[in-house]
Amino acid sequence: MSPHEDTVVDNESESRTRLWDLIRDIHFAMLTTRHSNGELQARPVTTQNSRLDEDASLWFFMSRRGEPVVDLLANPIVNVAYADPGEDSYVSVSGTASVVDDSAKKQRLWSRHAQTWFPGGPNDPDLALVRVRIEHAEYWDMKASRLERLLHLAKSVIGRKRPERLGEHGEVRMN
Repeated sequence: MSPHEDTVVDNESESRTRLWDLIRDIHFAMLTTRHSNGELQARPVTTQNSRLDEDASLWFFMSRRGEPVVDLLANPIVNVAYADPGEDSYVSVSGTASVVDDSAKKQRLWSRHAQTWFPGGPNDPDLALVRVRIEHAEYWDMKASRLERLLHLAKSVIGRKRPERLGEHGEVRMN
């Protein structure tokens, strides 16, 4: 038995909404790529979009010369992991990454925070616009309050049973 209720969200619109609700307020994520030596490497990134695009993509700004861009050009299969320990919600996104040359999109996604890293603005020659098309996502969202979870855990210890239904676990598949 899992301490989470397992759900699979089939409706694509519902899937996008549920996924975005979980990640929209998490400012930093970890992008994992496969390095040329075969090792998996994770690096912090900031999601640039304020909603999921029609094609279920996440957007990031990165340095063209940086290792993550070099890695994803060689092997575009990536993972983006989001964690919000304060809300006890966690999301793992698997997808395909690509560098997209789209000046208008860079302009739309541009922010003051990006200016810190790319002083040349959205036209900075080092600025790479990276899209991760979501193929699969999995999430764990603790719905119970911390007090409720502590009570469930205490009962489990006393009763020598695994805790049940502390939150929701689900999968989202994008087409």
